[in-house]
Amino acid sequence: MKAFFAKLAALGPLGVFLLALLDSTGIPLPGGVDTLLVVVANQAPNTGYLCAGLATLGSLIGSMILFSIARRGGQKYLDRVAGGPRGLRFRDWFSRYGLVTVFVPCISVIPMPMKAFVACAGVLGIKPSHFAITILLARIPRYFFLAWLGQQMGENAFQWIKQHTLHFALGLGGLALLLYLLAVFANQNRQQAIAPR
Repeated sequence: MKAFFAKLAALGPLGVFLLALLDSTGIPLPGGVDTLLVVVANQAPNTGYLCAGLATLGSLIGSMILFSIARRGGQKYLDRVAGGPRGLRFRDWFSRYGLVTVFVPCISVIPMPMKAFVACAGVLGIKPSHFAITILLARIPRYFFLAWLGQQMGENAFQWIKQHTLHFALGLGGLALLLYLLAVFANQNRQQAIAPR
């Protein structure tokens, strides 16, 4: 794995794009994209934001591939990806909170499960455009923040993130609650608008 990572790092921005693409298609590479992005942004600071943009693009393409596979595979695919007690819990969360369950792990620099939520989005009829916008709204701030952090702090960036894990967790919790309340409010307004008078 280290040799693979080193080869991708040698490719610079293209390596970041390829790793983001692979990671988002469901190949488990926890923290891999974040690490590579920080490393490349530190080694070549002038390419940091290009790396962030390519990581976002790779993640979007990979996520749309996984979303499409889930959409075509239907319930059988969902049972395979999100089966068992943990998978059922994720499915329940998705049915309650919708795309918030995709957005939060997508923006989080703290590793969180995401594959099951993407599968739920594909199988349960979420519009592809809404899914894509959710991915972009989460990945852009995450990857550009990591590129900036890599430029400023290099390898110390991950130590800084570890030291602030509680702050990130609290921020994510607050953001998730806000997004959920906004979704509930928007849904209520939509239902009132279509209700017969």
